[in-house]
Amino acid sequence: MRRIALTGGIATGKSSVLRRLQHHGIPTIDADVLAREVVHPGSPAASAIRDRFGDALFTEDGQLDRKALGALVFRDAEARLALERIIHPQVYSRIARWFDGLPDSTPLAVADIPLLFETGREGDFDAVIVAACEPDAQVARVVQRDGLSEPDARQRLAAQWPIADKVRRADHVIWTDGARAATAEQVDALVAALSA
Repeated sequence: MRRIALTGGIATGKSSVLRRLQHHGIPTIDADVLAREVVHPGSPAASAIRDRFGDALFTEDGQLDRKALGALVFRDAEARLALERIIHPQVYSRIARWFDGLPDSTPLAVADIPLLFETGREGDFDAVIVAACEPDAQVARVVQRDGLSEPDARQRLAAQWPIADKVRRADHVIWTDGARAATAEQVDALVAALSA
């Protein structure tokens, strides 16, 4: 089985690429979903976050306040790194277990990992796909999707590697600037190539 990572940047169209991969019947797993699961109330990760950052990042019912957390980590690089040291090892452990649990007959499977390059884990995979678009398109999408101001959107982009750096390191690039049909065509061609 080929272990493939899908990455990109905020609002580069990873979700569209992932849905198209799923359309082809390719097993997928989403690191963002895992990251939410590992911080459920009472979990070791939630306790470590509370120890490091205090009660201010939690709601009254013990849930992690994702909005407060996002506001903190996108303006404070040290806080972001501390959070990543708590969450990422558990997420990568779950991804590895997921791959190991797939049937031996599975030709390829894909893990969607937004911060793959930032965490230095690209070597864990047989190939890396990057979903990419122009930075101005990213900003516009974040403003529209998340209701952020343009400066806030640019601050979030600045917290990740520039998409051009990820494109240079990719084995395969899916450009998402155009129509969805154009993105789908690229994914279809890539699936055919990876399955050959």
